[in-house]
Amino acid sequence: MATKPDGEPADTDTAHTIVPVRIEEALGAAAMAAICLISFGNVVARYATNVSFAFTEEYSVFLLVFMTFVGASAAFASNQHIRITFLLDRLPPTLRWICELITLAVTTLMFSLVLYYGARVTYSEWYWEETTPGLGNPAWVYTIWMPILCVAILLRVLGRGWAVLIRRKGNAQ
Repeated sequence: MATKPDGEPADTDTAHTIVPVRIEEALGAAAMAAICLISFGNVVARYATNVSFAFTEEYSVFLLVFMTFVGASAAFASNQHIRITFLLDRLPPTLRWICELITLAVTTLMFSLVLYYGARVTYSEWYWEETTPGLGNPAWVYTIWMPILCVAILLRVLGRGWAVLIRRKGNAQ
C-alpha cells in the first residue's frame, strides 16, 4: 500500500470506479509484451540474417503510444498520476481540495483538446486516404486510438472528480 510522507495511506482506492482498472492494466501489459516480442524478434532476425525488420518500428511506436494512454487512464482511475505533492500535502484540507479540483479541471481541458484535435487528425487521414510510410497501412488505423483512449481518460478523470466531490461531501457531514 502506498503511503504519504507523513505515514498516512495514499488515496489509491478504486472503489469509486464502475469499470475495473484491471482492464487498463491488462491492455498496458499486453502492449508491453507485444513491444518486447517485436523487438526481440527484430534483434534475433538481425543477428541471424543481418537484415532488420524495418516495419516493426511502425507497430512499436503505435504500441508505445497506446500503452502510454492506457497507463494514463489507469493512473487517473487510481489517483496515482504524476504530481508534486510536497506543498500540497502541507496545505489545509480545504485548499488541498481546491487544488485537486483545479488539477482535474485542467486535466479535463487538456485531454478534451487532445480528443478534439486527435479526432480531426484521424478524420483527415481517413478522408485523404493517407497511408503509413513503412507498411502502407491506412494511417487512421493508428491515430483513431488517440481520441478513443482520450475518452477513456476523460471518463476516469470525471470519475475521480466525482469521488473527490463525494469524499468532500462525506467529510462535511
